[in-house]
Amino acid sequence: MAKRDYYEVLGLTRGASAEEIKKAYRRLAMKNHPDRHPDDPAAEARFKDVKEAYEVLSDERKRATYDQFGHDGLDASMGRGGGGAGAGDAFSDIFGDVFGDIFGGGRRGGRNGVYRGADLRYELPLELEKAVFGDTVELRIPTQEECDRCHGSGAEPGTEPVTCPTCNGAGQVRMQQGFFSVQQTCPTCRGSGRIIKDPCSACNGRGRVRREKNLSVKVPPGVDTGDRIRLAGEGEAGRNGGPPGDLYVDIMVQPHPIFTREGADLHCEVPVAFTTAALGGSLEVPTLEGSVTLKVPAETQSGRAFRLRGKGVRPVRGGGQGDLYCRVTVETPVNLTSEQKDLLKRFDAALNRGTDGGERHSPRSSSWMDGVKRFFESIGS
Repeated sequence: MAKRDYYEVLGLTRGASAEEIKKAYRRLAMKNHPDRHPDDPAAEARFKDVKEAYEVLSDERKRATYDQFGHDGLDASMGRGGGGAGAGDAFSDIFGDVFGDIFGGGRRGGRNGVYRGADLRYELPLELEKAVFGDTVELRIPTQEECDRCHGSGAEPGTEPVTCPTCNGAGQVRMQQGFFSVQQTCPTCRGSGRIIKDPCSACNGRGRVRREKNLSVKVPPGVDTGDRIRLAGEGEAGRNGGPPGDLYVDIMVQPHPIFTREGADLHCEVPVAFTTAALGGSLEVPTLEGSVTLKVPAETQSGRAFRLRGKGVRPVRGGGQGDLYCRVTVETPVNLTSEQKDLLKRFDAALNRGTDGGERHSPRSSSWMDGVKRFFESIGS
């Protein structure tokens, strides 16, 4: 029976990357693993096909031979039914990644126990002005750094880690699961292949110590809540010589007493005396760059918004500068004197004098009352 194309087995095209091949194998191996389908021979056959395809396509030399000559060329170069040590090692690595959690194992950092340091996340509360115009912020970050005494080895100076007696330095041990041999991280050395008999007195064998470090973070103009600044290599130190992680600074813009931000635009409410709203006038309104004069036309109603072009925010990712929208709120006078109340009563009487009953002075109110009247008339009919 002719063998299926290895790319077809994994559901990939010939241009697939190594990471795509690895992801496809993980998904299909998990789906068809015999332990999940103990009574399904077809699933076991599919699992073996997936394993065989991955052993070839994950090896650069074998993949190049297969791409050029197909199955026949691969069998001729490797020997029919053969699989080199490199393929077996690759399969063991990926198998441990996929099924380690099922059988109690953990993920390894590599054959020598080299681990990249953990990434750190810091929430930076930022005032609106600093978010709009940019700033340089000093941070104090708690982190794990390489121990100065043992230089990250975890062993007391003058001593060295020794080979792990459980795995003989391999970093993995094998367990039999039915018909299948499962390779797991060694529980004694945790994958490093070595153990420390004389731990460093400064870090107690961990190779890292907890410290606080000061960092200067440059915040670019125009950032907003949810934006993230990445500081490469400023995370926790790696283990056994591994690279450090990164620090991610998440921006959290704080509420402002005057302005609210929506994308590139700013919004604010402007209280206006009812005499100014009725007769018109000028007001000084604030912007992030200083105050400007806003002309309020006569007969301005509460809720009307005035647009000040270019007084908003220039976004960090580019684009035009936003606008500032000033929404008018007509303010009712309070704490009136008797004289002022009397004047208002006379003013109100003057408004309602005449045949129109004041409708031409309050068109919105009159329209609303007409709607209410029609509503009740429709209910009564």
